[in-house]
Amino acid sequence: MAPTEFKNFPSQEELDRRKIVGINLETVTDVASTDFPGHWPGEDMSWSKKNFQKSFNVQFHHNTSYDSSFSLIGIDAAVANAFRRILIAEIPTLAIEYVFVNNNTSIIQDEVLAARLGLVPFKGGKAGLLKYLKWFKKPQEDGPEDEKFDHCYDYNTIVLHLNIECTRNEDAERGEKDPLKLYHNAHVYAKDIVFKPFGTQEKWFSGEDAIMPTNPDILIAKLRPGQCIDVEMHAIKGVGSDHAKYSPVATASYRLLPTITITKPILGKDAEKFKNCFPRGVIELEKVTKKESKMVGSGYDGHEGENKAVVKDAFNDTVSRECLRHAEFEGKVKLGRVRDHFIFSVESLGQWDSDEMFLEAVKTLKVKCAGLKKSLAGVQELA
Repeated sequence: MAPTEFKNFPSQEELDRRKIVGINLETVTDVASTDFPGHWPGEDMSWSKKNFQKSFNVQFHHNTSYDSSFSLIGIDAAVANAFRRILIAEIPTLAIEYVFVNNNTSIIQDEVLAARLGLVPFKGGKAGLLKYLKWFKKPQEDGPEDEKFDHCYDYNTIVLHLNIECTRNEDAERGEKDPLKLYHNAHVYAKDIVFKPFGTQEKWFSGEDAIMPTNPDILIAKLRPGQCIDVEMHAIKGVGSDHAKYSPVATASYRLLPTITITKPILGKDAEKFKNCFPRGVIELEKVTKKESKMVGSGYDGHEGENKAVVKDAFNDTVSRECLRHAEFEGKVKLGRVRDHFIFSVESLGQWDSDEMFLEAVKTLKVKCAGLKKSLAGVQELA
C-alpha cells in the first residue's frame, strides 16, 4: 500500500472550532474528540511529542496553601481526570486508625467518638512524613489479639493522646448561662489532642514540625461537669482509596473553559437583560461608537450611543443557559466549552500545600506509566 500523503492543513480558525463543545438549550453537541488519525481525510493527526510541547500550557489563576486554581491547556480529558482521581485517592496523608478508649463518660458513644477522631486531619514535618514514616501493615482481623500490635514501631505509627475532663468554673459570675464560661473544658477541640513522640520520632517531629491537627478548632465533643474523655490513638499513613479520611483534599475538581460568542448585535434593553443572564463581570455594556454606527449591515448602523452587550470575561461563566431561554436572543449567541482547556480547583485540608499536591499527583502518574511500560515490555518479550 502506498503511504498516505497529508496535504490538507486546516486554518487555525478551523482547529479552534473543532475544540468547542456546543451548549444548546436542551442538548450538548460535538462532545467526542476528533484529533485522532483517520478522522479528517488528508490530515496527519498522529500524536507528536513536539506538537504537544508547543500546545501544552499551564496557567495559574491563584495559589495559596489551602486553595489553588490553575488551567491545564492542551491535554486529553482522560489525563485531566487521572490527575483528579489521584488527588482524591492516591496522595498519602496521616489519620487516626486505632482508638483505645480508657474512659469515656461523655454522651458520645465510643464508636462515634472514634469515627470523629479519625476524620481529624493531621500535619507534621514534611521530611518526616515523606522519608521517615513508612507504611503500616495492618494486622489480620482473625489473628491473635495479643499479637495484633506487635509490629507498631516509631517509623510507622504515631501515638496521640486525648485526656480531658470538664469541671465547674468557680469564678463564673452568678446567673451566667454560657457553658464556655460556666465550665472548664466544656468543648473538646482538636487542639486538645497531644502528640507523644517515641523512639527516633523526636528527631523528625519536634517544634514546628510536631504532629498536630491542621485546624485546631475542630469540635470533637461537648462535655459537662463529671464527664471526661481518656483515649489513646494510633495514627498511620494511608491513601483516600482505603478510606476517605486519608484524602488530602476537601475538593479536587475541574471544569472546561466556557466560550460565549455574540453572533448578532444585542442592543438597548435587550443588552441589559442579556447581561443579567450571566454572573457578574461576564457580560458588560459598551456604547456603540460613531464608527460602528456608520458600518452599513453591521447591525450597529443608526444606533450610535446605545448600549451594546460585549463579552468581558467568559472565564467566570457558569454556563447556566439562561440566555437561551429567551426568544429575543435566539440566533444571536452561541455557548460552548473548550474541550482541551481544564480549569482545576484544588482545596487542601492542610497536610499538603495545594500546588504541592498536584506535583505529587504528576509523580504518581509517572510511576504508574513506568510500571505499565515495563509490563508491556514483558508481554512483548513473551510474544
